[in-house]
Amino acid sequence: MSATATDTLSLLLERAEDERDAAARALNAASNQAQAARAQHGELTGYRQEYEQRWTQTFARATTMDIVACYQTFGQRLDQAVVTQGHVAQHADQRQARARDALRQAELRVAALKQLIARRQAEALRQTQRREQRATDEFAARVQLQRAAHS
Repeated sequence: MSATATDTLSLLLERAEDERDAAARALNAASNQAQAARAQHGELTGYRQEYEQRWTQTFARATTMDIVACYQTFGQRLDQAVVTQGHVAQHADQRQARARDALRQAELRVAALKQLIARRQAEALRQTQRREQRATDEFAARVQLQRAAHS
């Protein structure tokens, strides 16, 4: 394999490894964001359940219509926040899946380039060995001819 071909493949491999490393960092960031979004969704859902339980207990006692209206308004806003955060968590999970796919593709490119380099190096070694074998055979043949000529 020529030096320029080796340099080119090495450069391609280096770039592919850089892209793979960037994809790994992106996956890590996406995973952290997805985890945080899911955690916040869980906290909001839990808070919504606690809020409902508290008000169920409060309704068991006498209460005013103003308080009921406040409960309903806040409950609706809280429901909307839970739904919105659920969508945020879904989108974060989708970004995480895309980042995982991108990392997988980058790893495949790195592996393919490494395999190509290994094949090219093996072929270059075989060619070198063939040349050396040919040179050895030619040398042996010349020595044999010289011996035959001197006999």
